[in-house]
Parts: sequence; structure tokens; C-alpha cells
Amino acid sequence: MSARSVLSVLDPSKYEVTQVGITHDGQWLTGDDVIGKLESGKANDLDRVLLPCEPSRSSIFALRNTKLGDKLETLTAIDVFFPLLHGTFGEDGTIQGAMEMADVAYVGAGVTGSAVGMDKGVFKEVMRAIGVPIVQSMVTMRSEIEKDMNAVIQRAEKVSAYPLFTKPANLGSSVGITKCHTRSDLQEGLMEASLYDRRVLVEQGVANAREIEVSVLGNDDPRASVPGEVLPSREFYSYESKYVDGTSGLVIPAPLPGETTARIQDLALRAYRAIDAAGMARVDFLIDKDSGEVYLNELNTIPGFTKISMYPKLWEASGMSYAELVDRLIELALQRKAERDRTSHTYRSQS
Repeated sequence: MSARSVLSVLDPSKYEVTQVGITHDGQWLTGDDVIGKLESGKANDLDRVLLPCEPSRSSIFALRNTKLGDKLETLTAIDVFFPLLHGTFGEDGTIQGAMEMADVAYVGAGVTGSAVGMDKGVFKEVMRAIGVPIVQSMVTMRSEIEKDMNAVIQRAEKVSAYPLFTKPANLGSSVGITKCHTRSDLQEGLMEASLYDRRVLVEQGVANAREIEVSVLGNDDPRASVPGEVLPSREFYSYESKYVDGTSGLVIPAPLPGETTARIQDLALRAYRAIDAAGMARVDFLIDKDSGEVYLNELNTIPGFTKISMYPKLWEASGMSYAELVDRLIELALQRKAERDRTSHTYRSQS
């Protein structure tokens, strides 16, 4: 959905676009109408794609079957990759590392920013270190859950009173997240989260919370959008309420006092800079309705990017259209690549 939206606004007089789709098995495919063929189950009509992880050429290659066996052909040179990938292998620094090794420009955060933003446990430790307010939490391992569930539950119950949330440390789109009101819920939530990652986050639930989100745009000098508020259609902003129901509401701008808006924007920028994010990020907050306390929840380095997603909608409310936003992100990718090119990767002793 995000890819379709971006493709719809890329100006053909400015950009020559090559679509690369990725299957559930991790194969890269290209050809005519990649999205349509993947959706209709006609992936066999597409060519395999390879990105060599070495910097001699900024090109992708097609691997084609011939009578003499597989043949590798240069497909096209690439100026900028625009990854529209959520979760594991797309948002966690792995594909960014491949693009760094290939020495090509790409939209969004680099390896460090992507990896830290993706890992909820590590991200929260960084936020604690720089004094950004977050809820109480702990990380446990899948091996600990399998070895002694009761010990993990006892440790988790010391984090805070119920409700507690269990989450895979590395995943996106609220997959594998459970809101736990009882010990039985907690046990099920730990098992569910451990299906998706070897590290599981348990964190305090804010019982009466508002969900506020801010979009950030830029490289070394980022800026923050107006904040928006999510009105979930379910008990929390789950995968279903994001993608299935379609009934969660967005209020833009969020009805907040001016000082609260300024504080949220400042915290978003502090978090963005602390993990060396780049290009874009959506930073999510919780506000306790009873106390007014603000907590930074997470930072998403590749947020949902359809025309009706929160990230572009917040920039639209801040004066930047969807098409302008796409153009700006491509410009930022090229700027970041130019900055990388200024860095020396060799050392020659002067003695």
C-alpha cells in the first residue's frame, strides 16, 4: 500500500522507476507491474534481482534462466533506493547495511538508526541514558521464557501493576503485541511475542492514555511536524485497528496545550538525533490522561507511508503535500550519500 502511494506521485519527467518486490521467502523480483504480479500470484513471470554488496557499480542485476543456465545481466544503474519495507530485514538495518556495502543512496535512516529504532529494548535504554521519559520496562529472552516461565512472570510483575504489554523487541505494525490484565494474559503474551523474536519486551501499561504521534523530517538538522492523536478502534492501536478495521480515527492537529506540543516536538527531535536517524521517522508518545505525564513510546524509521497514513498526513497539516514529501526524502537521501562520500575509509601513515 505504501509502495503504491509513492509510485502514484513520482513524476515520470524526473524519475525513471524500477520496481523491486520481495517475496515472503526473501527473493528480490523485478519486471513489469511487480506489485500486480505479486498480488495475483504470477511471480514466476518476474526476474530475480541481485544487488552486489560491493561498491564497484551502482547497479542491480537480473538473474535470468537460459538454455545454458542462469545468466547475470546488468539491469539498470540506481541513483536512489526508496525502501518501503516494515519490520524485520527492512527496518532493522540489514537492508541498509547491504546498501551501504553497495555504496548507493537510499531513503531513510542508516544502519545504526534503523537498528536502534527497531529494537525496542535497546531504544528504551538509549532514551533512559539521555533523560527522555519512558515507561518502566524489562527485556527477557525466549530461552528464559522456555526454561522458567514462572520466574519471568515474577520478574515482569515487578515492572509495574497490570496492565502490562508484551512485545517482540524487533518487529513492526504492532504484530505480536498483547495487552495483559492478568497473570494468565501475561503468560500467553510472553509466548506470543517469543514467536517473533528471541528477545521480548515487557512494559508498563498506561491505563488511561492518549496516543500522540509526531513526524520528523531531515538529516543533520531535522524538524518536527504538528502532532496528531490516534483514536484506536480497539483496546489499543493493534495490527487489526491499523490495517483491518480501518476505523481508527486520526485527529490532526492533536488538541494539546502549546507547551505540551512544544515538549513533544522537542523530545521527538532529541530521540531522532540520539540514535542518528535520518530522512524520516514517526515518533509515538503516550500521555497519561490523569497525571498529564508524557512518555516517549517508540520511534519508527520507516513509518506507514500511504497517502492516509499518519506520517504524511502530519506533514500535510504542516504545509507539505505528499508529492513534495516524497521529493524531499529523495533529496535527503542524495544529500546523505554526498556526506558519506566525504568520509575517508583508508588511512596511510605519514611516517
